[in-house]
Amino acid sequence: MKITFLGTGTSQGIPVIGCNHEVCLSEDPRDTRLRSSLMVESNGARVVIDCGPDFRQQMLKAGVSKLDGIIFTHNHADHTAGLDDTRPFTQRFGILPIYAKDDVIKDLKARFNYIFTTKNKYLGAPELEINQIYNSPFLVNNLVITPVEVDHGKLKIFGFRMQNVAYITDANHISEKEMEKLYNLDILIINALRKEPHPTHFGLQQALEVIEKVKPKISYLTHISYKFGFHSEISKQLPKNVFLAYDGLVLD
Repeated sequence: MKITFLGTGTSQGIPVIGCNHEVCLSEDPRDTRLRSSLMVESNGARVVIDCGPDFRQQMLKAGVSKLDGIIFTHNHADHTAGLDDTRPFTQRFGILPIYAKDDVIKDLKARFNYIFTTKNKYLGAPELEINQIYNSPFLVNNLVITPVEVDHGKLKIFGFRMQNVAYITDANHISEKEMEKLYNLDILIINALRKEPHPTHFGLQQALEVIEKVKPKISYLTHISYKFGFHSEISKQLPKNVFLAYDGLVLD
């Protein structure tokens, strides 16, 4: 399995527009973060989890010319706003499958009506195949993907487990039942917005508590705010086998 961190930032990315915070002004490329997204390549499938406003830039940076599917964690704009930029894929290879739960599908149809309408459809719109997913495993080609339901404030969203790797973003609580899906992992990727607690996202301590409970071999923190601090400084403060992810990081 090959994993590429396409983006590791929170909803506004880093640097934030107009921000004069020292992290936003950092010259360390690891402190520059696009909106969170992950690419997974395994078992003959190449899928991207979430398609935010930086999707075009992420595909160009990663040199991606073909996808087998896009999977959505939830409907917020920083995870969905790049949907129109799937056009080059569908123009070249035809229909592109997307996978999402029912509330996400409804929201995508409302936001991108011109893509999904059957009447007077815009000629240049991408051709997407909607696949509704539930809290049970599904397939993309031969890759088995198991949803993990987590709380994002009052919103129920999905993280995903693929073989012995799990990706959790925008969570602030995971039930005991869903936590069971995170045992016996080689790699856990989990959100940690900042050091301080947050009402809808894990802070550092809460993320570390999940890591301590499920005990993956290695963990990476993602969905990071500039308020967390410099990559180089935070990395030195983390427990053994816990790392900050950064844009462009590849795990193979």
